[in-house]
Amino acid sequence: MKKKVYPLLYAGKKQRFSRSVVAGGFIFLSGSSGRTIETGEVSSNDVAEQTRVALDKIRVGLEEAGSSLEHLVKMTIYLRNMGDYQTMRDAELNYYGKYCPSLVEDPPASTVVQVVSLSKPNMLVEFDAIAVLPDDQS
Repeated sequence: MKKKVYPLLYAGKKQRFSRSVVAGGFIFLSGSSGRTIETGEVSSNDVAEQTRVALDKIRVGLEEAGSSLEHLVKMTIYLRNMGDYQTMRDAELNYYGKYCPSLVEDPPASTVVQVVSLSKPNMLVEFDAIAVLPDDQS
């Protein structure tokens, strides 16, 4: 099976893991958090803002790999504080409404797990995403 790897850069520096890997008609994205691509730093201490930044990175990563949010099939969400669950879900729903309205009615499969910590102390949420390539590209 062939695979295609897309690198990840934070603040122009190539990371030691890929942004995404395409294999077997699937796109596997590395965890997307509130760290901005431009600086590599966490955008804010607000879970809704971190959710938006993370979903922006997922959207861009999917487009780079030849797909889109419409083809998102599975999300695993790592949340530092389960008290932020509703705020994170509301931010996610608002994002889908703006960038891919079909996901409001037909969202991807999803699991939310509370974690003690993420890779940066001020990270509040991280999304692990799997999507498929459109039929004309798989």
